[in-house]
Amino acid sequence: MRQIADIAATLVAAAGTLTMLVGLWAWWQGSLDRVFWVLWRVTQAAAMLLAAIALIAFIDGYQPSTGLFWLYMLLPTAVSIIAEQLRIASADSVLAARDLDDAQAVGLLPDAEQQLIVSTIAHRELAVIAIAAAVIAFLALRVLATA
Repeated sequence: MRQIADIAATLVAAAGTLTMLVGLWAWWQGSLDRVFWVLWRVTQAAAMLLAAIALIAFIDGYQPSTGLFWLYMLLPTAVSIIAEQLRIASADSVLAARDLDDAQAVGLLPDAEQQLIVSTIAHRELAVIAIAAAVIAFLALRVLATA
């Protein structure tokens, strides 16, 4: 079971690291790269796979060297969920800073201002998710140390 957990953790760490790097590059370039969002979904799916493997290992009676193993196996999924909530909150904070109630209010603004708001929201979301991907990669690497 340890080998399966190690392989899954390595894949999650690789996906998270790649997502973070692509996200940082897109943020730096000021682009809204679709590849980043696809990689983020892959990272989320990999984190869920890690949690599923933790469940199977637990049911199978696997005894890791430390109890932190279980925490590191499950936390990537929690980070993924929290990151999605922070992504939503970042959009709300941009709208609130401009005294806009919702996306429909943005649609009433001049085109240039709409573009600025959309770009600001997208770049904040990108930063939040890139940081979350880095955290997921770190946690997955900790699985290797505690298995």
